[in-house]
Amino acid sequence: MEKYDVTALGELLIDFTENGKSAQGNPLFEANPGGAPCNVLAMLSKLGDKTAFIGKVGDDFFGEQLREAITEVGIDGSHLMKDEVHTTLALVHNRADGDRDFSFYRNPGADMMLAEDEIPEDLIRNSKIFHFGTLSMTHEGVRRATKKALDTAKKAGILISFDPNLRPPLWDSLETAREQVLCGLGFCDVLKISDNEIEWLTGEKDYTEGVKWIRSRYNIPLILVSMGRDGSRAYFEPSPRSVGIIVEQKAFLQKNTIDTTGAGDTFFGCVLHYLCKYGFEQSGDPQQEGNHSLTNLNEALLAEMLTFANAAASLVTTKKGALRVMPTPEEIMSLIHS
Repeated sequence: MEKYDVTALGELLIDFTENGKSAQGNPLFEANPGGAPCNVLAMLSKLGDKTAFIGKVGDDFFGEQLREAITEVGIDGSHLMKDEVHTTLALVHNRADGDRDFSFYRNPGADMMLAEDEIPEDLIRNSKIFHFGTLSMTHEGVRRATKKALDTAKKAGILISFDPNLRPPLWDSLETAREQVLCGLGFCDVLKISDNEIEWLTGEKDYTEGVKWIRSRYNIPLILVSMGRDGSRAYFEPSPRSVGIIVEQKAFLQKNTIDTTGAGDTFFGCVLHYLCKYGFEQSGDPQQEGNHSLTNLNEALLAEMLTFANAAASLVTTKKGALRVMPTPEEIMSLIHS
């Protein structure tokens, strides 16, 4: 069995992104490949990491487009399955303030049809990191599949990373969403959460207080808070009784930002790249739960990691879409040193 740096499970879909107007004045939409877990993998692949994806697309034109796209960017799509249900679609509307509104066509969508018996357990066991979000937890069937994958990763001692990536229109209720986010927190070792998500989840406007709220309930050594134009923070506490480290780095603001879709995924892909390269070790019995260590991390490395991730996230906002347009390491370093 091949070894992988990061394997992710979740949604792979088409993001229809606004791209001008027709001669008749109608909005034009470009069919960009997307989906948060695969965006993360695309950034990792661009940085030279070996990645694999677990998910479902429809047996249709868009499903084939997505398979070609992930293969093109270097993601192993051997476990991308087809379903008779159509590929999930999302329309992304960019607001004047640079934020986005999403309209989903997913009732159902193929990504929801992943089943427990389709989880490739050996693939997960042969990965350094298993990554997931909550869009694979919105409905019961795919939720069971996701939890089976998480149980597999946990028992194998694989480092688990989690991005809630809250999309309210896809949930029956925000209370159900909250229950599943809390479930995800119970599994993960590395959490990336946005400013609006941590306030929604914890009720705390101060992000440090929000992190304390999470840590009082869950042992998550590394928590990243993405703050948009205000940059990002890393909260690292290698053990519950250790002295924690807080590192904050500014954003790289762009005058020519046109689409913020995938900026958080790009950021997290860079974080996971740093963890694969510098940040943790796997040791001891590979069948022993929790056989990984994040103790290699320190303040200087976290600052370097956030700077690199912030720069990459900034660059991807200057292009439409995300999965196919991830920045190169050279582009990222050029922005950092400009």
